[in-house]
Amino acid sequence: MNNRRRQILKELNLLPTWYFRSNTFRINQSSLPEPSKNEDITSSFTHKESLGQSKEIDQLKLAVSHCTACPLSKTRTHTVFGTGDKNASWLFVGEGPGAREDETGEPFVGQAGKLLDQMLFAIQLNRRHMIYITNIVKCRPPNNRNPSTYEAAQCEPFLTQQIALIKPKIIIALGKVAAQNLLKCDNSISSLRGKIHDYSGIPLIVTYHPAYLLRSLPEKAKAWRDLCFARSVMGSLLQNPSPFDNTSHST
Repeated sequence: MNNRRRQILKELNLLPTWYFRSNTFRINQSSLPEPSKNEDITSSFTHKESLGQSKEIDQLKLAVSHCTACPLSKTRTHTVFGTGDKNASWLFVGEGPGAREDETGEPFVGQAGKLLDQMLFAIQLNRRHMIYITNIVKCRPPNNRNPSTYEAAQCEPFLTQQIALIKPKIIIALGKVAAQNLLKCDNSISSLRGKIHDYSGIPLIVTYHPAYLLRSLPEKAKAWRDLCFARSVMGSLLQNPSPFDNTSHST
């Protein structure tokens, strides 16, 4: 482990769980991929991007920027469509933009975004390659409150089309709001974690929102286990295209 990675894991309070053991979590594979094979998990999938797909995503982004379907459009500074690789195998979905995101038009650029970057780095991922990040709603709810059911419903067609165009191999729901909206349920996040859920044929893993982790430091270790589980699920997709076998890991 290099010094930079050790420093990141120390900041995340994850050093005790970095050395993965096969009897620690009940998942399909006994360990994470070796660092030299990291690219095999994502780059082995055929690239999906075409000029047509890219144009459609840009057109969808433009449509979002002109949306006035709900009251959030009246208080926003910028819409926050999403960012990342249009060929992403990994799609991360949060609940909605915060103040910094509203100012910049980019998702996860505040303190929660910095933590998310650290979490991705810890499993040898970064938002510039094979990662796409977006939210349930594309405008900031006032005072950073949770988006209402109505607001989420107005944004849902945009998110559905985003997912259809990007065609991710796996979706990570960041927090209760994202998980409940994507899975159409009202279950607690504790009951949703540690399982492979099905979103229109795409494996979906639930974990905590980085903003919550900033307030609840002890939960970072659980989020780390969720990411390891997601990494294992992604790896298993190479051998098994239908992973919905109720596989779970300890929470």
